[in-house]
Amino acid sequence: MKFEKRDDGRWIEVTGFVRRLLHDDNDDSRHQRFIVDIGDRQTLLIAHNLDLASRVPVGLGDRVVVRGMYEWNDLGGLVHWTHHDPLGIEDGGWIRFGRRTYE
Repeated sequence: MKFEKRDDGRWIEVTGFVRRLLHDDNDDSRHQRFIVDIGDRQTLLIAHNLDLASRVPVGLGDRVVVRGMYEWNDLGGLVHWTHHDPLGIEDGGWIRFGRRTYE
């Protein structure tokens, strides 16, 4: 599935392969960041909040399943909220890697 500008703000669930590992974003809340190739010539930046969830021990080429909030950008978009909702209002998101779910 290819995501577009009209999908901005939607909860999505995607399967892809890690194509690039990025440095953590340590501004405000800490985020683990990596790029996932989801096919259809689209990549997504995954921004996983390390203040609310455990680090996912992914490497290049690893397969992941991600549920989170999609935000469109010119580079394909990003997915954040890949963690539980600390207020318990939303179902929240997660990352599945190997036999474990990180939320």
